[in-house]
Amino acid sequence: MAKQGSNEQRPGTGPGRRAVLGAAVLGAGGAVAGLPGTARAAERSGGHGGGHGTRLDLPVPTVIGHRGTAGYRPEHTLGSYQHALDLGAHIVEQDVVPTKDGHLVCRHENDITATTDVARHPEFAGRKTTKTVDGTSLTGWFTEDFTLAELKTLRAVERIPANRPDNTLYDGRWQVPTYEEVLQWADRQGARRGRPVWLYVETKHPTYFRKLGFDIEGMLARLLRTYHRDRADSPVILQSFEPTSVQRLSKLVDSPSIVLLDAAGTRPWDFVAAGDPRTVDDLVEPEGLAWLASFTQGIGPTLDLIIPKDADGRLTEPTTLVSDAHDAGLILHPYTMRNENTFLPADFRKGTDPNAYGDAFGAFRTYFETGIDGIFSDNADTALLAREDFVNG
Repeated sequence: MAKQGSNEQRPGTGPGRRAVLGAAVLGAGGAVAGLPGTARAAERSGGHGGGHGTRLDLPVPTVIGHRGTAGYRPEHTLGSYQHALDLGAHIVEQDVVPTKDGHLVCRHENDITATTDVARHPEFAGRKTTKTVDGTSLTGWFTEDFTLAELKTLRAVERIPANRPDNTLYDGRWQVPTYEEVLQWADRQGARRGRPVWLYVETKHPTYFRKLGFDIEGMLARLLRTYHRDRADSPVILQSFEPTSVQRLSKLVDSPSIVLLDAAGTRPWDFVAAGDPRTVDDLVEPEGLAWLASFTQGIGPTLDLIIPKDADGRLTEPTTLVSDAHDAGLILHPYTMRNENTFLPADFRKGTDPNAYGDAFGAFRTYFETGIDGIFSDNADTALLAREDFVNG
């Protein structure tokens, strides 16, 4: 496990000085070389090993619109993605899962019980079932049991209405988008704005789906090639909680990638399935980071791997993960910052209403000060303002 340590900044790092993935201009941020909050790095050597192409210019820290703008719109809808882009998010995130007839659609999970109105469709009552996904028993409705045409009769709804009642205003407004529709949307928006729209796409439960006969990496790679996002300088970043999924993708396309890391002590499900005893604790040690750097460009750790919390939910001292990862040549895009008290470290909560906004700006600054290269946020506008304060402060 990465050791806890001081927050001393390494020479040559800090806002505007860190090497990150990307192309000369990053999406709505409009950052270019030489402006505050950007970084230029030399090309990495060794073919696909660790570098998988070149490292160019991206704003640092990068603001990633988590599931679009999940703080303001039902997640993984074109409305959520558009709002993230309009707010200025540098990258807009999608998660992809397959349909019964082989299309990739954008849902955080294949269980669509909480994110669509499927329960209100009597014609699909018989599809409700119980499945075990990555070791967890779930009862509900699942994308792999629906054709795309059937899914298109559903509408997206707010996943956590108790926390975000205002978002329910948009319930029923948007369909479940396919990833191809998102690629087409990004191309239209890029042409209109005169710069590429960056996408951050995650393969969900690839081992689970492989056992059902779905090659989720191959499906994604074909779409990336069709829409010319398969190169090392393409405006897309690929991600997965399963390292072997990222390895598979690295053999199919040259698009940059990161490996997501869950909580300390957990095991990636592909490791569980293969009998690999390593845990996240092993992967964040220098040896594990070196292994990850052999096929990917970065990691997406949970924020608790950057700064753990104590028993009261307050932040403690940062670990050495940021410096260790940078020493291995990896960038860090941790997840997920949200504005509401219930999701913030206890140090930054305000008042007693768990759904009221806390001191998100203070929390952002604390995480930015560790030297991370970007962050996933449900509230892109808050993240961008916090970034501006940090870069200019």
